[in-house]
Amino acid sequence: MCVNSTTFVIIGAPRSGTNMLRDVLTSLEGIETWPCDEINYIWRHGNIRHPSDEISADLATAKVRKYIRDHFNSIIKKTGAEVVVEKTCANSLRVPFVDQVVPEAKYLFIYRDGIDATGSAKLRWTAKLDIAYILEKVRFVPKVDLPYYAFRYLWARLYRFFSKEKRLAFWGPALYNMQDILQKYSLDEVCALQWQRCVEQSEKAFSTMPDAKVLRIRYEDFVQSPQEELKRILDFMGRQVPEEVLASTVSGVSPKSLGKGRQSLGEEKVRQLEELVGDTLKRYGYI
Repeated sequence: MCVNSTTFVIIGAPRSGTNMLRDVLTSLEGIETWPCDEINYIWRHGNIRHPSDEISADLATAKVRKYIRDHFNSIIKKTGAEVVVEKTCANSLRVPFVDQVVPEAKYLFIYRDGIDATGSAKLRWTAKLDIAYILEKVRFVPKVDLPYYAFRYLWARLYRFFSKEKRLAFWGPALYNMQDILQKYSLDEVCALQWQRCVEQSEKAFSTMPDAKVLRIRYEDFVQSPQEELKRILDFMGRQVPEEVLASTVSGVSPKSLGKGRQSLGEEKVRQLEELVGDTLKRYGYI
């Protein structure tokens, strides 16, 4: 069984509703995904030493493509999926690479107010150890890559212990010049720049694709009109669902997080961040 056109890749910056969208979609019959949060370890296999998640399309060698596609095929075989949905936030930095691996895939590009996303991402950079989450993901680390990731994870945790900001050494999509950014900017600014690069790199890639290959989803629209937005997404995916099923599927979706990130940061910090990533915020209508 081979990967086919019923593969949809969710693209979005961290804390932009990617998990919400994946969970809503995979709650519907026939739509499946991996039994863990993300599969960045699988996407990076063969390029594990690459200094960032910004992996170019030319690094999608035949061996790399086969390895990743085998994992897609495995999920299809194990679950009997009619549709496979994949969500890994780091893919927002390498859409052309992803498209080389699964050229038949279509994309669901979800974006959110970058300041709200920043306020939320900051909490993840300073989060405590979550054993259950780690064990869930470690099953999908290629065995030959385990020592490398074990060392990196240990270093990230040790760094948090000694850090003045009580942050991890790294979290989320790794930008090309991440270490320079971490040294030059505050954690709030790092989160904003992460959001900006993810959105900009995604948009750059999608601007070269046919409209029929990409559906753009505004997070704020989804949480305020979830039933209408889910129907629009399912239409794009070529799937029909009764109205009562649509309603029950999005019954847990709420707009309660809107504005929380901005509020947690405070007016002065919001103003500074709007200056830092203002061009992107303006492009998407957030200022």
